[in-house]
Amino acid sequence: MNNSSYSGRPGWWGSLCRVFRREFGFVFHDVGVMLFFFALPLFYPIVYTLIYNPETVKEQRIAVVDESRTADSRTLTRMVDATEAIDVYAQCNTLDEARRLQNNHEVYAILHIPADYAKKIGRGEQANVTYYSDMSLLLRLRTAYSALVDVQLALGADIRAASMKELASVSDLVPIPQVSQEAIMLGDPTQGFASFIIPGIVILILQQSMLLGVTMLAAGSSERRRRNGYFDPLAVSAPPSASVIGKALCYTLLYLPCVLYVTHLVPMMFSLPHVGVVWEYLVYLTPMLLSTAFLGIALSVFVTERESSMLVIVFSSVIFLFISGLTWPVYAMNSFWQLIGACVPARWGIDGFLRMNSNGASIFEQTHSFLMMWILVAVYFVLAYVVTHYRDRGRRLVPDTAAA
Repeated sequence: MNNSSYSGRPGWWGSLCRVFRREFGFVFHDVGVMLFFFALPLFYPIVYTLIYNPETVKEQRIAVVDESRTADSRTLTRMVDATEAIDVYAQCNTLDEARRLQNNHEVYAILHIPADYAKKIGRGEQANVTYYSDMSLLLRLRTAYSALVDVQLALGADIRAASMKELASVSDLVPIPQVSQEAIMLGDPTQGFASFIIPGIVILILQQSMLLGVTMLAAGSSERRRRNGYFDPLAVSAPPSASVIGKALCYTLLYLPCVLYVTHLVPMMFSLPHVGVVWEYLVYLTPMLLSTAFLGIALSVFVTERESSMLVIVFSSVIFLFISGLTWPVYAMNSFWQLIGACVPARWGIDGFLRMNSNGASIFEQTHSFLMMWILVAVYFVLAYVVTHYRDRGRRLVPDTAAA
């Protein structure tokens, strides 16, 4: 196509439409790309959620070593056993006996109550107990720790109330009002691991699967050029801007049903936190999809073989997971990693989506994250344009050089 046809508006729009249609054809005629674009977002959220279900561990067996053997220590044991998370499976006389049960996997943890437990309580001192947990599953430790904290708070309140009665010489018939305590877990009422991490993971899955598919398509084009003397017979001759925008629109439209599935249907299937509005999810995540598409086009210059796209993108998934704020708070990172995280579209997609999905925030309250994603759209569009421009210029120069 003559470059002069690029200057007219109909020619540019016609080129964009041809790129859009051709990219659709590439996607639906490439089994590998279809696996990344559709199968991965379809099945990965289900697999991840099933791994973390049930979300909480209930009635995990523990052994109690009570060296105090007093009414206070027996009260503590009964309160621990009454929790939903812990089941006092055995009461042992020594730690060695309890360790044998743990080594045989009959119990998962040991609660050790020292001999001076009741004596310290009677003196008004800090009384300590030790909890030895099996670290093969961190979910057990987390659930047991939460249950022990609740028992500690309730027991401490009872001890303080009893001390107040003694000091004030108040009859037992006159109740002393106590400050009631109730824990409300915003966004994660079940305190489950799936409810905590899956809503953010699915957004990262959308980004990574799109990057995999986009770079694999570009690698396929690179392989065709190598086989045909640096000329891709299936490529559409179009201006760089029309080529970049046409491809990005194709990928974004294909991913909108995936967004609906992972943000609405998956939480409904597994009873995960889901209090947002569907159309707000689609609007909010659209710039994330666009910026991801442009980023994939820009990264395609580093991917010359289809297999190498998996190595590049899968390796980066672990890094993106950590800097997204899911496993480590963003404010606790140093400035370098905060800057790297700000360049990742899923970082802002996760940030706003969690507020809307789990806490009921509206899209109008996510202006900062929404604006940051549009800034990434502009930045990665320019980067993708530059990469495409120089790559296409190199393609046009090769035949001329060969002819000379």
